[in-house]
Amino acid sequence: MPLERLQKIISTAGVASRRKAEELIVNGQVTVNGVLVTELGSKADLQTDHIKVSGKLLHPPKHMVYIAMYKPTSCVTTVSDPEGRRTVMDLLRGVKERVYPVGRLDYHSEGLILMTNDGEFANILTARESHVPKTYLVKVTGTLSAEQEEQFRQGVPIEGRRTAPAGLKLIRSAENPWYEVRLFEGRKNQIRMMFKHFGFLVEKLKRVRIGGLSLGSLKPGEFRYLDAVEVQKLERSPKVK
Repeated sequence: MPLERLQKIISTAGVASRRKAEELIVNGQVTVNGVLVTELGSKADLQTDHIKVSGKLLHPPKHMVYIAMYKPTSCVTTVSDPEGRRTVMDLLRGVKERVYPVGRLDYHSEGLILMTNDGEFANILTARESHVPKTYLVKVTGTLSAEQEEQFRQGVPIEGRRTAPAGLKLIRSAENPWYEVRLFEGRKNQIRMMFKHFGFLVEKLKRVRIGGLSLGSLKPGEFRYLDAVEVQKLERSPKVK
């Protein structure tokens, strides 16, 4: 087999996303045939080289696994947590394959997340140049004016950089209304920060759709395996560039 970049090999082996694999390499967690490698351009062959990540020998996954999960609140979207909090991995009862989350959903938010051991699939969905749309239901402490709604859709400045255009629709008018928000980028705590820009706080946040895949009937803490058709639809989701 031809040589491939280490970050792609690590990703394909189901250890982490390609972006996280790059961090592992730079941080000195990867060896090839017993030699520490920290250069991102380094290449190897998984079939002939002994590649270890954090001391564990890599093996090609026997088959690819794709999982949709309803992440509950007070749960971290990571493989492990140094603070000892519950992670999404604690909810994967009966899953033998080594999988990891695709992207993230913050600690106080709930809803749809994806998990896989297919690094290329994860890379397609998280690549910065191709943003798969994600849809959220959001309960807020006040109602945006028509002018504020338009500003929200066009983008607002957060930490010195304007957000990408977003979808926004009021779906339940009340003292604490509900909005449907559609994002095409995934900045940390983005929705909370966007509403905060207008003086409102987010009380509840639930992701209900990624690309063409909806949360469906899953309940908090539940998960299911995706079929081949669903995986193909996600890989071919309309993207904004």
